[in-house]
Amino acid sequence: MSAMANETPPEEELFFDVGYSQLNKKNEELCGDSIVVVESEDSLIVVCSDGLGSGVKASILASLTSKMASTMLQQGCTLEEVIETLAHTLPVCEVRGLAYSTFSILQIMRDGRAYLAEYDSPAAYYGNSRRLLSIPWRERVIGERVIREAYLKLTAGDWVCLVSDGVLHAGIGGIWNLGWGAERVGSFLMNVAGKSEDAVSTVDEVMALVNKLYDGNPGDDVSVVFMRTRQPNRLSMLFGPPQDHASDKEVVARLMGSMGKRVVCGGTTANIVARELGKELTVDLSSMDAKVPPTAFIDGIDLVSEGMLTVTYAIDKIRSGARPHDLEYKRDGASRLAALLLRGDRIEIIVGMALNLAHQNPNVPLTLGLKNKVVEDLVRILEQGGKIVTVDYY
Repeated sequence: MSAMANETPPEEELFFDVGYSQLNKKNEELCGDSIVVVESEDSLIVVCSDGLGSGVKASILASLTSKMASTMLQQGCTLEEVIETLAHTLPVCEVRGLAYSTFSILQIMRDGRAYLAEYDSPAAYYGNSRRLLSIPWRERVIGERVIREAYLKLTAGDWVCLVSDGVLHAGIGGIWNLGWGAERVGSFLMNVAGKSEDAVSTVDEVMALVNKLYDGNPGDDVSVVFMRTRQPNRLSMLFGPPQDHASDKEVVARLMGSMGKRVVCGGTTANIVARELGKELTVDLSSMDAKVPPTAFIDGIDLVSEGMLTVTYAIDKIRSGARPHDLEYKRDGASRLAALLLRGDRIEIIVGMALNLAHQNPNVPLTLGLKNKVVEDLVRILEQGGKIVTVDYY
């Protein structure tokens, strides 16, 4: 997902949780499907395209289709203009009488208004938790092509899943003679969508079963895109004590007045928070790790950790591609901090600029002595993951 602007949208607007994945057809280096996800301040656009055949040619055709469609829609072009452009760019194959590239388009506005359009693609799945909902499809002809489209009004908890033919065909000649099939796919989606907390986990489960049905050798290119609308997960993180002691009360009040999860990073910072709140600060020695200092407890705070070292290792874990569910049950502070940051959608970082002499020690790694650089690295990697991040310095 692309990062959005740092400004926080109004509370009533929805957050789009998107996950997607692909499998190449066996013996092919490139996937003949293409997925493009474009997110802006006011909408989300998802295009999934399936190129005719497989391999390099199919990959080029699918990529051209998805990129062209998403770019034109993002710039305000109508579906008619998109179809017309694609028709001139990607004509129908005269020999097989098939389109060189099929597509599914999903566009959602922040207020929940959604538009679905499909051309020769498997029908999208639409639901809420463990329920499948009907899509009010209608057909119209644009440039001699029959387009199926629908308008939806999504609310928090609704989800939409786009799949390519490779998903429906999974298991052909094996477990199921005719493949997994649209109905079985829908039933499976109801189950995983109802229990999974995030879109990526849902996609992972679908792809794992698809790969199993193909016995590890996909007979077709496979693409899955899963999108769920929900209220954003918020997290506020206080990192270091303020430069001016007079700001202690203001900073702590700001942290406690925030919505969602609250994190405090730094020993001195934790003592300030405990003092201002009149709460007890206790160290959790069971969280001791070979690399990361132990965490602590303050009533009303979701995580209390050491500062620079813990944040630096948390960044490393996020950069390595770790998933929240792999980290949140670990005891060390870096894993727990990384999990909370990965779960967050809108993250507020309050950075205290008081000088810590320990970080100027020549025996301490250089990166630990550069708080600004650590904060910049953290913001960059979070925004690359689609998070909305704000930073304020005290």
